[in-house]
Amino acid sequence: MSEDQSIVAGVREAPLSVDEALRAVRHPRAGAVTIFVGTVRDHDSGRTGVTRLDYSAHPEAADRLTALATSVARHEQVHGVYAVHRVGQLEVGDLAVVCAVAAEHRAEAFEAGRTLIEELKGGIPIWKRQQFDGHEHEWVGL
Repeated sequence: MSEDQSIVAGVREAPLSVDEALRAVRHPRAGAVTIFVGTVRDHDSGRTGVTRLDYSAHPEAADRLTALATSVARHEQVHGVYAVHRVGQLEVGDLAVVCAVAAEHRAEAFEAGRTLIEELKGGIPIWKRQQFDGHEHEWVGL
């Protein structure tokens, strides 16, 4: 990781912004930026009628996300990493997670971006409670 790299990672209640992610990873050596945006959808696992999600995070989630982003940034051609996940109540269509990686070339940007989102979803302790039509709900990721 170099001194002029940008690493932004966290968990927050405020709405997310793709423009913020792009600004955060901008770097003069980066020829490629990949962005992943996860949104709240109206269905899950074959079940329709999702009306909202309530995300919650373990107290260590932000620190673990920062460690993950720092790990992804260790690749010598990666110049910026952004990974922010929302918590709280989100409606269908809201942005739930935004990840961006700036690298010298597209292959490295795609590889690092995929690693970032896959490890975030698989290893950062953030859970969602899905609310369905008619007051039913279920927890995902516990």
